[in-house]
Amino acid sequence: VRLQLPNFIFMDNNAPAHRGCIIREWLLGTGVPQMEWPVLSSDLNPIENLWDQLSRRVEARSSVPQNLNVLRAALQEEWDAMPQQTISRLVNSIRRRCQAVIDAQGHMTSY
Repeated sequence: VRLQLPNFIFMDNNAPAHRGCIIREWLLGTGVPQMEWPVLSSDLNPIENLWDQLSRRVEARSSVPQNLNVLRAALQEEWDAMPQQTISRLVNSIRRRCQAVIDAQGHMTSY
C-alpha cells in the first residue's frame, strides 16, 4: 500500500523506536521519504525544544495534574497558549541547526 501524502519528509531522531526493522520496512513499503539524520545529533529537531517548553509550562502550573485526563487538558491548554513567536523562532532556527551539525562534522552541537 503506497500512501498518497502531500510533499513532506519524515524526520526522526534515530531513537530505537523509530529505527526498528518493522518501522523501517513500513516506511519503505508506504513510500514515506525519510530525512537522513546524523547519529550523534538527535538534538537537531526543534520540536524537542518545544516539548521541553511545553513540559515546563505544565510543571509550572499551580497544581500538578493528578490523572491522565487532567494532564491531557493541561497539555492542550498550554499548547494552545504557546506564543506563535516561540514556534516561529524554533522553525526559523533549522538552518542554523543544520549548519552547526555540518560544521561539527555530525557531532554534538549546542542545540
